[in-house]
Amino acid sequence: MRLDPFYLIVGHVSQIELLVPHGVRLVQLRIKDQSDAEIRRQIRRARDFCAVHRAQLVINDHWQAALDLNCSFVHLGQEDMDSADFAALRRAGVAVGLSTHDEAELERALSFDPAYVALGPVYRTLLKTMPWGPQGLDRVTDWKRVAGDVPLVGIGGLTTERLPGLFAAGADSAAVVTDIAQAPDPEARCCDWIRATEAWR
Repeated sequence: MRLDPFYLIVGHVSQIELLVPHGVRLVQLRIKDQSDAEIRRQIRRARDFCAVHRAQLVINDHWQAALDLNCSFVHLGQEDMDSADFAALRRAGVAVGLSTHDEAELERALSFDPAYVALGPVYRTLLKTMPWGPQGLDRVTDWKRVAGDVPLVGIGGLTTERLPGLFAAGADSAAVVTDIAQAPDPEARCCDWIRATEAWR
């Protein structure tokens, strides 16, 4: 599987509807602290909207809802991997991306034959408090060497200025949350990212 080099991550379907029409090809819907009904409502809307705009939708965490609603891609953290039914996801043809932060987690993730593995935080991130410090570009190179043909997503503290170093280190895609979500003009910033990643598309 080949990933688009720009991997947008948003927290609400309204952000998908705002940003995807600008040319986003890969977007993750990461819904936190909502009821099951609201989660499924947003997933349905995002699924249909992304289908119209030919964008690949990835559902974070809520693998059962993604399965029930015929979504084709989910992203799971290490904790989610404990409860996810990988056999059911595989039978349904759902691709799975997995988060990793250390060598043991990477080894475990690769054993599930994932569509991609993510490494983070590459740089210091303001998004959430993490038990891991910035991983750095050397770790990106290490991860890619181990992952081989499995696509590698870098996440955490990324900016457009840091893209050449990230891709030179071996990443296949750059996942972006804060740099767009906290921008004065998220639409303009999203367009900046699409242009900035064109050389790797």
